[in-house]
Amino acid sequence: MKELYVIATSNPGKVREFANLLDSNFYETKSLSDIDFHEKIEETGSSFEENAAIKANAICNFLEKKGIVATVIADDSGLEVEALNGAPGIYSARYAGDQASDQENYELLLSRLKGNLDREARFVCVLCIQKTKEAPRFFEGECKGDIIETPKGSEGFGYDPVFIPKGYDRTFAEMTLAEKKALSHRGQAIKKMIEALKLSPN
Repeated sequence: MKELYVIATSNPGKVREFANLLDSNFYETKSLSDIDFHEKIEETGSSFEENAAIKANAICNFLEKKGIVATVIADDSGLEVEALNGAPGIYSARYAGDQASDQENYELLLSRLKGNLDREARFVCVLCIQKTKEAPRFFEGECKGDIIETPKGSEGFGYDPVFIPKGYDRTFAEMTLAEKKALSHRGQAIKKMIEALKLSPN
């Protein structure tokens, strides 16, 4: 029987990234929509780690009440821009407002960086993995790069169209999922998690 992993998101892009890294022969991945979790989780933490823990704990409690044994993987991630003192940071997903689209978020970012020669930025991801009734564990990954002036590409999500990783000439949104996985902050954090918890069958 496959071990169940609940990915603490309804974002299909994130679910694909996780499912792509966890071997489907051994692990079954489900999103929040798949388990009928529709509660709004208030991310009141002051760091990526705190917000990831809040999400994981809320979903573990939900699963426990339903009698479902599973491991929850929650992540909080965002973009930190040097010239903006680390903004948007933990507010990356709602930079332009609570209901803002990805495009609205990165357009606001570009407007605030207009004319600024310092375009250095980094994506940060903190994973919190927690099994019901067990203590959480954390794994962090990062990807350094630069913010370009004009969005490029149609793949990915979030700030992918305006971020070029160091050493490359294409944005995340111009890369395949496999290419992005090898470089991305989330990919780095997931690799650390897989190695530490021996989730890979190889």
